[in-house]
Amino acid sequence: MPIKNRFGQLHKDIIEWRHDFHQHPELLYEVHRTASRVADLLRDFGCNKVIEAVGQTGVVGVITGTESSSGKVVGLRADMDALPIMEEANVDYASKTPGKMHACGHDGHTAMLLGAAKYLCETRNFNGEAVVVFQPAEEGGAGAKAMIDEGLMERFKIQEIYGMHNMPGRAVGQFAICAGPILASADKFKVQITGKGGHAAVPHEAIDTTLIAAQILVNLNLIVSRSVDPLKRVVITAGTFKTDSNAANVIAHRVIMEGSVRCLDEDMRGLAEKRVTEVVEGIALAHGAKVNLVYERGYPVTVNHDVSTQYAIEVAKGISNDVVENADPIMPSEDFSYMLEARPGAFIFLGNGDSAMCHHPEYIFDDNAIPFGSSWYAGIIEARMPNGKFEN
Repeated sequence: MPIKNRFGQLHKDIIEWRHDFHQHPELLYEVHRTASRVADLLRDFGCNKVIEAVGQTGVVGVITGTESSSGKVVGLRADMDALPIMEEANVDYASKTPGKMHACGHDGHTAMLLGAAKYLCETRNFNGEAVVVFQPAEEGGAGAKAMIDEGLMERFKIQEIYGMHNMPGRAVGQFAICAGPILASADKFKVQITGKGGHAAVPHEAIDTTLIAAQILVNLNLIVSRSVDPLKRVVITAGTFKTDSNAANVIAHRVIMEGSVRCLDEDMRGLAEKRVTEVVEGIALAHGAKVNLVYERGYPVTVNHDVSTQYAIEVAKGISNDVVENADPIMPSEDFSYMLEARPGAFIFLGNGDSAMCHHPEYIFDDNAIPFGSSWYAGIIEARMPNGKFEN
């Protein structure tokens, strides 16, 4: 199952779809143009069903194979949303919307899955139903959860689900995956510390919130080195630190910090929340300050199912001679995690070459990766639902 020749023939079309999406980036659930274009293309391809507005603006296409006696239904997912970043990439199809760009390659994911859908509609060389899922709001909006909450899995009878993300720094055509945790959970916290503002010359008459917040910041970083099992992975980062003072000779009355907590284990996730709360509240109390902590859980850990990971690897090996089977997990997060909580499946990385990193203003998806990604999507369907027999 090498790169399918059909994707060489379709490459130009798929690139044109991607460049069109890239020029018209949309955020979160406001992907109306993108979703409409996706739905129109799926209808043109001949999908048996095309359903819009699943999870607000998600699109689902159903493709029935030449045989359907297996009763098998396998889902493939791509994300459609962009990021609120001003593009700095020097390409002739750059974003036409100031302050928005496809800085994470979702334009490429969407285009590759569209290519696979077109191929599957043409060939239908499988026994069962393929469900192609185009999801909004991966970038912080939990679009996967929204689609699941509206009955995605039950409504379309999805039994397995597979997804893909491009990976800068890995060679184009290289696949990378591991069983178990592959991407971290993403929680966040906001701390407001209120003390007693005053003059910098008389600190004994004030409650110095800047000093208290600084101690909290240092001790938050000690959680990882002193409370977390050294064989586990946890990252705690304070991304903002703001006082209500703009003068060098003023002790701030109030400080606000916001940060991120990422874990690869659910037990460490609970420990991190407990220790962040204890550190924040304990230090503030010791210095006579008032504190308000808001701790919000976000995307869960993305956990690949063991058996599904092997299926994903075998398909990848049929396409590329460069497959990393035991890749190290990474600490960014993915709302595909919700789909893998709902159904067995796997999430794989596809190399994007020596590009800028995701979320960088100069990032660009590498069009040379398209035949590999489209072949893998289509290959999953043909491998999991082969004609003539039913695979468990």
